[in-house]
Amino acid sequence: MKGEGKMLFKSKMKWVGLVGMILSIFSILVHIFLARFTEDGVSDYQSSITIFSWRPIFETLDPSRTSLLYRRLWGPVKPLESLHPDASPREYYADPSLQTNGFLFVRIQGGFHEIRNSVPDVVVVARLLNATLVIPEIQSTTSSKGISSQFKSFAYLYNEDQFMAALAKDINIVKTLPKNLKGARRKKEIPVFRVPYAASPYYYLHHVLPVLTKHSVVELVVSDGGCLQATLPLHLEEYQRLRCRVAFHALRFRQEVQELATKVLHRLRAPGRPFIAFDPGMTRDALAYFGCAELFQDVHTELIQHKRSWMIKRRIVKGKLSVNSEEHRQKGSCPLMPEEVGILLRAYGYTWDTTIYVSGGEVFGGQRTLIPLHAMFENVIDRTSLSTGWELSRIYGREDDLNGNYPVTPPSVVEEVKVEAWKTAGPRPRPLPPPPARPKSYNIEGWWGWVAESDNEPESTVIELRTNAHKLLWEAIDYVICVEADVFIPGFDRDGKGHPNFASLVMGHRLYQLAASKTYRPDRREVMKLLEETRDHLYQANHTWLMSIRKQLRRSLLDGLTEASTRSKPLSFLSHPVPECSCFRHDPNDTSHNASSPFNSQLEAALGTVQHCPVWMDSEIISRSKDKENEEDLDEDDSSASGLFFRHSGGNHESGGGEINKEEAQLEDQDELEGGE
Repeated sequence: MKGEGKMLFKSKMKWVGLVGMILSIFSILVHIFLARFTEDGVSDYQSSITIFSWRPIFETLDPSRTSLLYRRLWGPVKPLESLHPDASPREYYADPSLQTNGFLFVRIQGGFHEIRNSVPDVVVVARLLNATLVIPEIQSTTSSKGISSQFKSFAYLYNEDQFMAALAKDINIVKTLPKNLKGARRKKEIPVFRVPYAASPYYYLHHVLPVLTKHSVVELVVSDGGCLQATLPLHLEEYQRLRCRVAFHALRFRQEVQELATKVLHRLRAPGRPFIAFDPGMTRDALAYFGCAELFQDVHTELIQHKRSWMIKRRIVKGKLSVNSEEHRQKGSCPLMPEEVGILLRAYGYTWDTTIYVSGGEVFGGQRTLIPLHAMFENVIDRTSLSTGWELSRIYGREDDLNGNYPVTPPSVVEEVKVEAWKTAGPRPRPLPPPPARPKSYNIEGWWGWVAESDNEPESTVIELRTNAHKLLWEAIDYVICVEADVFIPGFDRDGKGHPNFASLVMGHRLYQLAASKTYRPDRREVMKLLEETRDHLYQANHTWLMSIRKQLRRSLLDGLTEASTRSKPLSFLSHPVPECSCFRHDPNDTSHNASSPFNSQLEAALGTVQHCPVWMDSEIISRSKDKENEEDLDEDDSSASGLFFRHSGGNHESGGGEINKEEAQLEDQDELEGGE
């Protein structure tokens, strides 16, 4: 009996072990299956339950969407509601010829806004020369130096297939050169043109075209963010609309980037409140170019001056090294600091819990420059607050780990002693070998230690080149969010070469896509005058000053368009693509403005003569009810603006300047909604 019991016990143990082994194998297979085949589903689920670093803090009640306060802060700009995108050809426009003059190969160097501004120019040049365009290469960083092999060059940022399909009726496009021309390019046997910034059509027709027809291929190197003049002759107006079709329809970010940008945008809108997008525009290059070093302290000023010296030596900047930054600032040549933008927004009436999304790949001076903005608004966030590390790593692709290849330890004391001993040694009968080389490491004083040691900046490491490539993707996400934002305000609109920057392209895209969306274009010179008037008591401003700020921002919605058409458009057509790429659609139900009113004269001065929309667009008009001027819901208490920088805008107003007269505030707001002064 004992023997039978032992056998039965061993048999049961075997079955238990077998079942356990089967369950273990099944569990491993399930984990592998989930990791391999349901990555997207799991990621979506995780993203929906992840606790992000952004904790929305809302205490003020949401104003009604029909209230005067809401329409003043978030509503559309009524004078621009009849402006609609229209980039289709308006005259005879032939399909591209199958027989072309040759291949146009282009390399585009620069950052995000320079690439985006250059691609439409390249397409127009290909159409002008009747050439077959090879999909451009963008920034050498994206095709080497540790970047993922999943995405090469143009496909690193944009969707190649969408680009080719959208422009099929405009130009002939191929992905690569034929094999024989590829070999010739590798041997540097094809002609290369380093084209100047904003070259004229004459340059291409009389210099590039003869070489193209002779060799069947030319290579263009575009490095300044544009290779064709922004304002083309009237007989080339269709080429302007081609630029719009390229920039606003053909250039779509690759799927992974677009999906992440959409996720970030959805998370930003999840609380159900509108938000402001703010682009500081504070890059080191721009600050150095315009001589704005004294806005900062310590090493940041030295870094800006070092960059300015570098620009002067290469004749990028004409002027002295040391300039009066305060004088430049008063003239409006320097960016508005985040604190000053915060003051403008609070003075206009945005409450302390308004969501502000800060965009841009670089904010020079670091997070400390944003501290005053955080003090005025609780919900100041950026892309890092709304996405996780693994989501960002997915859009980078599979990249090699480079950290171990670049030690950052400072030189040892023993090596320093050896160098000193070598220098102080006595005479020797024969020449000695050179002293031991000092490792190139600047971490003794920080990452900026090279400033005190060399007139030349150190060459970029592979990690730095990779980071520069990542910035293209970061700014692509920011671009989508800024274009879709309820309100957009720039801190600066120029880059490190004096050309329109990221913010300018965003404002141009918003003007094309939805012209009525609120886009402030503050006059920096006027803003600086107003800030100087009450510099000593900015946070306890009086009612008169608040109304001046409000009037300035309100006027910037239209007056800023006039300035953009005279200052930005001659440098970059995409920063102000009207009237060529827009049309005016008259609503028969809206009788508030007739054709000869001063309002229309003001709009024509800001936008130029806008063509009426085609008949087929009129059939899609959705009648909008006319705003009633004397409704009871317009009686909105706007006294919150007087408590300018208090945490609770509806709280104590005794220290924040006198209460704003309710009737006067209503008249100001009603005047704005009607498009007046």
